[in-house]
Order: sequence, then structure tokens, then C-alpha cells
Amino acid sequence: MEITRTLLHSSCSKLPFQTPFLHFQSQVVASSFSSRREITKTSSIPIISRTHFRKPIAASCSASDGSNSSSATKVSVADPSVALKKKAMDISPELKGTSIFLVGMKSSIKTSLGKLLANVLRYYYFDSDSLVEEAAGGESAAKSLRETDKNGFHESETEVLKQLSSMGRLVVCAGDGAVQSSANLALLRYGISIWIDIPVDLVARGVIEDQSQLPAFNLSASASFPEVLTHLSTSYEEVRGGYETADATISVEKLACKLSYDDFGDVTTEDMALEVLKEIEKLTRVKKMMEAAARPF
Repeated sequence: MEITRTLLHSSCSKLPFQTPFLHFQSQVVASSFSSRREITKTSSIPIISRTHFRKPIAASCSASDGSNSSSATKVSVADPSVALKKKAMDISPELKGTSIFLVGMKSSIKTSLGKLLANVLRYYYFDSDSLVEEAAGGESAAKSLRETDKNGFHESETEVLKQLSSMGRLVVCAGDGAVQSSANLALLRYGISIWIDIPVDLVARGVIEDQSQLPAFNLSASASFPEVLTHLSTSYEEVRGGYETADATISVEKLACKLSYDDFGDVTTEDMALEVLKEIEKLTRVKKMMEAAARPF
């Protein structure tokens, strides 16, 4: 099916749409644990660079690859380990292009992880919040819409997820809106959802180190660490139930303990990526066993 779609269609006409959404030039297979569909699209999205990075979480909290906030970004970082590459190659045949949705608190850690996973799996990377902002005409316009028309803003979040969930071979960093409604949670079922559980104080530390993140959390430029921590802790508790619906959870604290690190800040993005791939491998294995058990003898 040849299509050219805008990010938000008539059901979200309240958004002052500025840019077209996706124009794929290759065939993308969208698959999930419950369904598989073939969709042909045209796209101007650049192929993500196959170079990678390895940085401790504490350092990557304020790291930036110099890219803008557009929906697809190139990552230019150090080469990942052989173990990570091998695991990605091992699970790719079983994954069959199924998209991966990363949920959890917004942070540069989750963003870096998403880009690394996209690179090793040779997927496209998207940030759903950035797509909503682009459709609204920018960050300030999106913030204004959120404040003046909350329902309209939530409708736009749902439309973004609907379009992303119809495609395959994506790693998506999903915003909190993805886990705050039953409709959005249902859309996540078209892929594999992973909760990236990062300690709130680590996220707060990253926000203080990179104050350009403050507006994204509706915090003033003069916000102190205790203020940021309190704000993030409150937000975390409000949406934690949604995070817990994910297919699997990667806890930074538990991973640090598993790897015998003295501090969970020592966990690298690569450590997390490898753990995510291991969880995906388990999920695909269980799915395969269930399908085999359901076949008639």
C-alpha cells in the first residue's frame, strides 16, 4: 500500500501541523506479537550511522551528539563491544523487524540507549515527544497546546503512536503520554515495550548538569537540585503504574548489583543495551514456544 501521510490527520486538526511525517523509500515490515502487516512508505529519514558509543551513565547524562530535536538522528560514537554486536545479530532473525518502545522517565540516558539499540539492530530511531513538538510547530507551541487544550494534546500523542506502531524496525523513546491511557498502551502492544527504570536522583543529576533539559520538565532555569528531584519524584509516582505494564523492565540499580558495580552510576549505556537485548531474546523465545504449543498435532 503506497501512502504518504502527515504526522497528524484530521482527527487532530487542532494541531498547527508544520512538517510532513514519514516518507520511507523502502519497504518496512511492521510486526508484533499479535499481528504482522506489510506497509510500503516513502521516507526522507536518513539511515542511522553504524558507529556507536560507550560512556558511563553518569557522564552521558549531559552528553550530546550535537543533533537537533528532529525525529530521526544520526549517532556518531565509539564502536560497541563484540558481545553487544553478536547479541544483536543473534536475535535479529527472531525479532523479525518488531519495533521496540522504550518507556520510562525522560532522560538523556534513555535517549542514548535508544540510539545505541537502533544502531546495533540497524533500526530507525524516533522520539515520540519530538514528533509531537514538530507537528505543533516547536517546543513552545507544544507547551502552549498542552496548557490550553490538554485533550487535543493527548489526541496528538495518540496519533503519533498510532502511526509509529503501524511500522516496523523502529526503536522509539516513548513519552509519558504513551503509558497514561488504555488506547496508547494498546498501541504499544504492536511492538515490544521495555521499561528503562533509572533512579530518579540520577535523572535529576543529569537535568542539573544539562540545564537545557529543564523546560522539558516544566522547570524554571533557576531550579535547584532538591526542586528538580521533588518534581521528578512526583511525576514518577504518577505514571509508575503505566511503566509497569511494559513487557520487560531494565532496572539500573539491579543491573549494577548484577554486574558487581560499586555504584549504579557505573553502569554503561552498553551494559543496558546488552541487557535489553537479552530480555528481548527471552520474550521472543517465549512467544515462539507459545506459538508451537498452539499448533494442532
